[in-house]
Amino acid sequence: MAPWALLSPGVLVRTGHTVLTWGITLVLFLHDTELRQWEEQGELLLPLTFLFLVLGSLLLYLAVSLMDPGYVNTQPQPQEPKEEQTAMVPQGIALRRCRYCLVLQPLRARHCRDCRRCVRRYDHHCPWMENCVGERNHPLFVAYLALQLVVLLWGLYLAWSGLQFFQPWGLWLRSRGLLFATFLLLSFFSLVAGLLLASHLYLVASNTTTWEFISSHRIAYLRQRPSNPFNRGLTRNLAHFFCGWPSGSWETLWAEEEVEEGNSQAV
Repeated sequence: MAPWALLSPGVLVRTGHTVLTWGITLVLFLHDTELRQWEEQGELLLPLTFLFLVLGSLLLYLAVSLMDPGYVNTQPQPQEPKEEQTAMVPQGIALRRCRYCLVLQPLRARHCRDCRRCVRRYDHHCPWMENCVGERNHPLFVAYLALQLVVLLWGLYLAWSGLQFFQPWGLWLRSRGLLFATFLLLSFFSLVAGLLLASHLYLVASNTTTWEFISSHRIAYLRQRPSNPFNRGLTRNLAHFFCGWPSGSWETLWAEEEVEEGNSQAV
C-alpha cells in the first residue's frame, strides 16, 4: 500500500470520528460526573452499559462507512443479457446510460462523483462517513443514527451532571472548561443526529430517498407521475426497507403502480 493511501480522506475521517468518540467518553469518565460516581461506588452496570453502547455505535459507524452501499456492477453479467435488462423496465422509461461508468442504470440509481460509482437506490453521499448511503447500507445507517442519538443524549446528561456551577468563574472554567466544551459539542451533535434521524424516518416511511425528495423535478421516472410510484403504505414501506419484504425490483413496483393507476382511471 502506498504511504499516501494511509492519508486518504476516508482514513482521516474515520480516524477522527474514532478519536473524538473515545476522547469524549474519556472526558466523561475523568470528570466528576455521575458516570465516575457510579464507578467509584462500585455500581458498574450503568458505566458498562454506556461503554457497550458507545462501542456499538462506533462499530455500526465503521460498518456503514466501509461496506458496499450497493454499487451497480460495471462488469457484464452473462446470465442477464441486455435484452432481458431492457425488458425489466416499464414502457415509457428508458434505461439511462451513465456517462461516467457507461453502465445502464436501474431505477433509483445515481452516479456518485465522490465514490466514482453508480449506487443502487442512491440516497446521498455522507462526508462524515466518506461513503455513499444506498440500497445495501441505508438500513444500517438509520440504525446507527438511532443508537448514536441515544449515546449522545446520555452523554449530554452525564456532562450536565458534572458541570456544578460555582464562583469565581475563572476557577470554575479551569476545572470544568473541558467538560463544558464537551457539553456544547454533545449538544450540537445531538441536534444534528436528531434532525437526521427524523428526516430519514420520514423518507423511509414514504419510500423516498434524499436525492428523490430534493430533485424530484429533475428525475424522469418521478416527473411523469403525480405521486411517488414506490410508496406502498407505511407498513409495507418499513417492511421492505428493514426486512426486504415484499421482494421485487423497483422496475416491477413502478410498473405495478402504473397498472393500478390505469385501472383506476378506466373505472
